[in-house]
Amino acid sequence: MRLLATLVLAGAATLLPTLSAQAETFPDKPVTLVIPFPPGGPTDAMARTLAAEMKDRLGQPMIVENRAGAGGNIGAEYVARAAPDGQTLLFGTSGPLAINASLYRKVSYDPVQSFAPVIQIGHLPNILVVNPAVPAKNVQELVAYDKAHPGQLSYASSGNGASSHLAGVLFNASAGTQLQHVPYKGTGPALNDLLGGQVSMSFTDVLTALPYVKAGKLRALGITTAGRSQALPDVPTVAEQGVPGYDVSVFFGIVAPAGTPPERIAKLNRAFVEVLNTPKVKQLFASQGLETAPSSTPQQLGQFIQAQVVKWAGVVKQAGAQLD
Repeated sequence: MRLLATLVLAGAATLLPTLSAQAETFPDKPVTLVIPFPPGGPTDAMARTLAAEMKDRLGQPMIVENRAGAGGNIGAEYVARAAPDGQTLLFGTSGPLAINASLYRKVSYDPVQSFAPVIQIGHLPNILVVNPAVPAKNVQELVAYDKAHPGQLSYASSGNGASSHLAGVLFNASAGTQLQHVPYKGTGPALNDLLGGQVSMSFTDVLTALPYVKAGKLRALGITTAGRSQALPDVPTVAEQGVPGYDVSVFFGIVAPAGTPPERIAKLNRAFVEVLNTPKVKQLFASQGLETAPSSTPQQLGQFIQAQVVKWAGVVKQAGAQLD
């Protein structure tokens, strides 16, 4: 028995370095970061910035792959079905990781069950902006004007079910307004009509609105998140101006397929944390209006996604919005 025990221990001791070596060799080939949207947008730019800095941390390049369509569902489904080995990741946003689960009639993945969270990158606040012709200088005046002229004010969104649409749904429900929704095929067309006065306002993202606000072409009434934006610190939040609890933003998070080994998730998380803390990336993201996440742990992102799924399910139900 003593001889048998000695042999077992010796075998285990021989095996441990092998297992350790396997863990240390991950990744042994390029890692793919899937962006579920077309090239050129703020999500794409943010993901490519991170991917370019990852090689020095992982020892392998990170390849960006755009798989757009169905509001982000095509890319999300692709990653959900990928091998759970940490080699394929999703750079997700509020749409595929929270809103789409209740917005689309058929979604072939679950934002909670189909993924292993890696890290939350942060969130991009939306901002309520109006055409200068609208006679409101703040949220209280906007609400008062709408109630005195019901149905006259309209807001543009980048499409049905987008955060810029649901932000208006939540505002109507919270402030008792009757803002009329006008959906567009993308942020660009919506912004053009807002600048031209065809629509009254929009709940667009800070990055898009910032140059027009600074040029005086749009008037900023309120930040849609619970805290003010570092990009426009003098603009009060909507919640500060009489709409308590109002909080809308686009969050960004990186996830892997469910079942990815925890040690690989931990290694990826450490690498992303290092990149996010470099002065170069911190300064760039701050200039784009990105607000950092309160925590960088995978557990925090997992809990956040669960809460967002529940929140937006209620808003989508209230809006009556459904997409095929």
